[in-house]
Amino acid sequence: MYYPEPIARLIESFSRLPGIGPKTASRLAFHVITMQEDNVIDFAKALVSVKRNLHYCSVCCNITDTDPCRICQDKTRDPSVICVVQDHKDIVAMERTKEFNGYYHVLQGAISPMEGIGPDDIRLKELLNRLSDERVMELILATNANIEGEATAMYVSRLIRPFDIKVTRIAHGLPVGGDLEYADEVTLSKALEGRRELN
Repeated sequence: MYYPEPIARLIESFSRLPGIGPKTASRLAFHVITMQEDNVIDFAKALVSVKRNLHYCSVCCNITDTDPCRICQDKTRDPSVICVVQDHKDIVAMERTKEFNGYYHVLQGAISPMEGIGPDDIRLKELLNRLSDERVMELILATNANIEGEATAMYVSRLIRPFDIKVTRIAHGLPVGGDLEYADEVTLSKALEGRRELN
């Protein structure tokens, strides 16, 4: 279908985003046309600002606009615990619980031989550098509960073994409100492994 060049370019740009197919890209492009010019300019500025003003924290490798990031600057947090996550979005999820008050380390991925991602392709070197801090007593591995996340957690736990640091893994299993009949074998097996005694 023929579109004027500016619309075609906008549709093509939206299509490059993950999860956006041709129909959604067209719908977004035509929505932009109906927006107020000020709103479009603000949207464009926000996109440019994200590209220009964000970088990785030199301590935890999280996405930030300050260095070190706000979490690493927070002196009220517990320096004895580092929670290792795969992605910056995982920190947002952890922070929403308001249960964790330590620091984080973002691996920026997981080991995945099928995708050609090995240990040198994620932020393990930076994690090892942080373990020279004598205050670190525990590493919580909060990688995803899939094959790549499990492989990464196992690799990190073996890597940390020479250090005198406790390594724990977050529990995985059935979600609250979930039905047994809909759970897959891996989820049920993890739920059984993580069972605890009721008082």
